[in-house]
Parts: sequence; structure tokens; C-alpha cells
Amino acid sequence: MSGPVNSVAYHLDPLPDPAGRGGDGPAAMPGGDHAGGLLRPVLFGLTARSQTPPEPGPDQIVVRVRAASLNRRDLLLMDGTYPLPAAAGVVPLSDGVGEVITMGERVTRVAVGDRVTSTYFLNWIDGPQRLSQVREQFGVNHDGWLARHIVLNQESAVRVPEHLTNPEAASLTCAGVVAWAALTKPVPVEPGGIVLTVGTGTVALFAVQFARMHGARVISVTSSPEKAKRLRALGADETIDRTVTPDWERAVLDLTDGDGADHIIDAVGLPTLSKSVAAGAFNAQVTLIGAFPGGKPTTNPFGGAYLSIRRIAVGSRTDFEAMNRAIADTAPAR
Repeated sequence: MSGPVNSVAYHLDPLPDPAGRGGDGPAAMPGGDHAGGLLRPVLFGLTARSQTPPEPGPDQIVVRVRAASLNRRDLLLMDGTYPLPAAAGVVPLSDGVGEVITMGERVTRVAVGDRVTSTYFLNWIDGPQRLSQVREQFGVNHDGWLARHIVLNQESAVRVPEHLTNPEAASLTCAGVVAWAALTKPVPVEPGGIVLTVGTGTVALFAVQFARMHGARVISVTSSPEKAKRLRALGADETIDRTVTPDWERAVLDLTDGDGADHIIDAVGLPTLSKSVAAGAFNAQVTLIGAFPGGKPTTNPFGGAYLSIRRIAVGSRTDFEAMNRAIADTAPAR
């Protein structure tokens, strides 16, 4: 979404139940309901409503939205398969950008006219992530970016790199930050290290670029020549087409003289975990990204490997700001 639009906001509202149970009673509350022992997710649709320009509280800012972007998470919310249920009537989307048009009297972190986006989680500033922080998200239970205006607490506001266009800046909050956190925490990738990306979604595209920014060698697993070409253009040193090479973990070992990759960014999840582990170096780090499709349980995901496996959910405001500084430092000269 970019350019002039009417003063409107889009809201996620429960769709009528195809079984005839209706959308207003307890059975249609967001998050699903139990019927016959089965959990039936509630499906959501978009409803456009007029929006009155909001007034900020003392610690809030009002942002005029210039662009917003869609993530897989937003689709999971609409079909009821995201780990958190969407609040009925919430404005969706976690990612967007705009300029501050008014602010409360206690706001000091930003100024009117600044171009900002928001954090993914309202209250995760820094430090270890806690469950209470995970539960508060824009576009889930706090109004997101699919509107003409959005209200943010100043602690959730993040300035964006000046050289990025609005559509570019609007794509940072989810995929950009999680790729950055995957490569920089808890142990940053080092120059000359080997990074393997699995998948070709937005997280992998960011991860390739951030890995190259850190001086790493990048190997990417993908599924078509067209995607491989795109990955190489973004900085991947080698690509492996899994449709041609199903045992791509062996190809990774061949490319690394049997050592394997130091950092594996697996944006697919359980279906590829065993292969990601097999492609890892001794003491490697395998990072699974956020909400992903389910798969068959793995009784021993490590096999005989000595490495660490973790699953992360985006990143903190501190991660976001560090990423933006790095992006700004690599901006092309004007």
C-alpha cells in the first residue's frame, strides 16, 4: 500500500461459520473452538471501515502510513493457524512505514516529520525474550499498519535508514529483523564463516545479504533456476537446487570439503531440519525461523551431530536498531 488513499482502516473480522454456527457467539471467538473434540480455527476476512485521525496519548505518536507489506504470518492469522489468535476487529500487518504527524507531550525518541516503522513486539526492547512480550504483537492484538494512520507508543517506534524507499523500509520489521538476529545472536557470524540458507522466502533473501555484509561465504538451497539466479544476484556464492539434488546436505558437505556450514538459517522448519543438521559443521548453529508448517516429530534431531538448534521469533528493538545502522553504513554513495 502506497500513495494517497482515503482515511480508511482494514480490520480482521471473523467470517460466518460454514457449518452455520454464526460469527457472533462464543463458538466463533478468535483462536478456534472445540466441537466434537476437534479444534476448528476461526477464519477471518478483511473489512474496510472509515478511520478518524487519532489523537496521541502523552507517550504516543501518530504515523501517517506510506507503505505496508505482507508476511506469511498475516496469512496464517487469517486462516486461524498462527500460534496467537487474532483479536476480532484488529487492524492487520506488522510491517509498514510512514512519517510522524503528531505526538504526545512526553515523546522524546522521535520528532514530527521523522520516518519510522514499528517493532514487531510492542514491549521487547532488549535482553532475553519473555512469553509476556511475545503475546503483544502489532496486527494480532494491537492495531497494525493496514490503515491510513497508526498510533504507536514511542518505545515501539524505530527510525528507518534514510536511503531506503518506503516499500523497502516497510519490509524490515519481520523478515529483516529475524534474519539479522539469526546471524548475529548469540554468536555473530564471522568473516570467512560459512552460512547456509534453506528456503527462498524473504527471510532467506535478507539472510544472504546480511551474511555477505559480515564477510561470510553463503550457500543457498532453493527450488528453481530462477530463484537460484536471484539468490546469486543478492550475494550467494553457491546455490543448490533441491529438485535436482534432493540430498542437498551432501552437496553442502562436498562444497565445504566435508566440514559443513557454521550457521544454518532454516526458514522451512521440521521438514528440512534433519538435512540442515546433517549439513552443519562441528559446533554449528541451526536456527529455525518463527512460525512454520508442522511436520513429523523428530525423536533425535541431533543424530550424531555436535551442534546447537534453536528457534527464534523475530528480534528486539535493539536488534532492529543495530540492523538499521548496518544497512545505513552500507548505503550506496549518492
